[in-house]
Amino acid sequence: MTERASETGVRSSIRANIVLICALVANVGIAIAKFLAAGITGSSSMLSEGVHSLVDSGNQILLLYGQHRAKRPSDMRHPFGYGRELYFWAFVVAILIFALGAGISVYEGWQHIRAPEPLSDPTVNYVVLAIAMLLEGTSWTVAVKEFASVKGDLGCGRR
Repeated sequence: MTERASETGVRSSIRANIVLICALVANVGIAIAKFLAAGITGSSSMLSEGVHSLVDSGNQILLLYGQHRAKRPSDMRHPFGYGRELYFWAFVVAILIFALGAGISVYEGWQHIRAPEPLSDPTVNYVVLAIAMLLEGTSWTVAVKEFASVKGDLGCGRR
């Protein structure tokens, strides 16, 4: 492998981690905002959303872990390396999103069918929505910029 190819691989790895770390920070910030809003308003749907954002944060951690494990060099037991392990951890993430998100939503929904809450002032929810838009927008912008820099002249779209 040439020095340039090796350097490009290292930069791509760092960039991939930057995107995941940025998404992790955004999801943690959103989870905090949602949990605070749930505490202020007593809203179970906001609590469910907070748990959803927390699960998303855990997913980012699992993907970072999968990237770390996939980089291990090949050995006698795995002569082609551990690259496929990243797909396993991505699968675990998908299962967690479905199981935890659905489970908590069904539980909270059932609780509020049995004992509905009166509507309250939605201002706190709008503040959380604005915070989420800001953090997710920042994370998305970082991801798009990193994708464009790695893509280079390949494919379509502006650079």
